[in-house]
Amino acid sequence: MGMVKEFKEFAMRGNVVDMAVGIIIGAAFGAIVQSLVADVIMPPIGFVLGNVDFSNLFVTIRDGAVVAGPYASLADAQKAGAVTINYGMFANKVISFLIVAFAVFMLVRGMNKLIKKEQPAVTTKDCPYCFTAIPLKALRCPHCTSELKA
Repeated sequence: MGMVKEFKEFAMRGNVVDMAVGIIIGAAFGAIVQSLVADVIMPPIGFVLGNVDFSNLFVTIRDGAVVAGPYASLADAQKAGAVTINYGMFANKVISFLIVAFAVFMLVRGMNKLIKKEQPAVTTKDCPYCFTAIPLKALRCPHCTSELKA
């Protein structure tokens, strides 16, 4: 019973719950970025480069057992059982990563600007005679026994 209680305390800690929420939101954000790259960013880049669909850029290492190459698309190569290096898909994922990394950077940068830097509370002062740190309300230095002005 003690281990169940300990696990419950661990799972209900604020930082664990916050981390779980962050992972869920991160997964949803990842899907949005993936769609942004695949559906918004890459089509115009492909158009500028001569109607290239990056997701269909691949190199065939070995032809498939069902149908021999060349293949019109990556899907055709995969259906035929061909072994391919999918460098177009890799490019899409690298661009997705860069967008996510930039978005996270901007989020952290914005949050850092919002967080006020708290100044530590001043509880001591230096004795003007021996320069020892003493409490603010002290009327006499405990180190050199000099009388201090109030």
